[in-house]
Amino acid sequence: MTEYAVLREELGDLFRDPLTPLEEERFQDLALRIFALQYQGSEVYRAYCDGRGRSPGTVSRWEDVPRVPAEAFKHLDLYSGPGDPEAVFVTSGTSRGRELRGRHPILSLDLYRQAAVPWFVANLVPEGGRIQMLSMVPPPAQVPGSSLSAMMGFAHDACGAAGSGFFADAETGVDAEGLYRALQEARLAARPVLVMGTAFAWVQWLDRAEEEGWSASLPEGSRVMETGGFKGLSRSVERWELYGQVQVRLGVAAERVVSEYGMTELLSQLYEPILRAPASPRRHRSPPWLRVQALDAGTLEPVDAGETGVLAFYDLANLGSVSAVLTQDLGRVGGDGVELLGRAPGAEPRGCSLALEEILGRSA
Repeated sequence: MTEYAVLREELGDLFRDPLTPLEEERFQDLALRIFALQYQGSEVYRAYCDGRGRSPGTVSRWEDVPRVPAEAFKHLDLYSGPGDPEAVFVTSGTSRGRELRGRHPILSLDLYRQAAVPWFVANLVPEGGRIQMLSMVPPPAQVPGSSLSAMMGFAHDACGAAGSGFFADAETGVDAEGLYRALQEARLAARPVLVMGTAFAWVQWLDRAEEEGWSASLPEGSRVMETGGFKGLSRSVERWELYGQVQVRLGVAAERVVSEYGMTELLSQLYEPILRAPASPRRHRSPPWLRVQALDAGTLEPVDAGETGVLAFYDLANLGSVSAVLTQDLGRVGGDGVELLGRAPGAEPRGCSLALEEILGRSA
């Protein structure tokens, strides 16, 4: 077996048990073996690492693996796997044009499924079994480049009950009336549901519900997931305002609204564990195969626990691209999880900007 095949098998076994902590020694071993493959498999990444004096021969800790700015996915091919990628996930459009959307090449969709589903179930359906899922994203077949639609498709297949469906279209947006009908059917049938959508989608649906006077007191056991970000399509919405509107329109208390953090450049997600551990603080938790650091915005050196910094991730699930990813998101990292503080305001943090300039320069 090739090292890629061996690692895929080891990771698949690891992903089956997302609630058992991964010993640091084991994480280090997997991370450094993956780094060695990514260093060899991507000419662009290898040049970047060499320019920093880092290579599998000189790096002995995952913390020292060179981090690739998420912005680099908009400009560079960062595939490091064997053969061709099975899929390419694409970020949503930016104000500067759709041609600048990031592209994340995916070695194996099945590996993504193996990473996504058990952690999703642990945080959204911790009691096990199946539940009716109503998703305000387009179905995976319509948007094969969407990592979110793919993840929700995996979840529907794994634990979606009868009546589950997707209530959005890539061209026309949320199917507000269709979702409302499904919610009313669930209410009348006394059938708990899981309603999922991006913050954008929730704002769109809730605005329509207010205009039409819609409400649906969902049965006990219902829950909601929102996928990060609190900017509406035409106005800003604070998190707790959004949750309050959810409670008014759906009868689901804020304690049953789970926030998810994910990004196209990562194949693992973070969730608030409030359904499986109600006494937990509202901090996002990562699965055992994902490490999170908060870094100084200028130097990119780690800050002390609980201090604000730019978030960086090392995701073992990113086997066929790059695992060490630097974002422009701010947060605090501590023993109780990750407190997300939103996008860095104003200009790109200096450390991120310099890192992006460096990798783009090495690829020229």
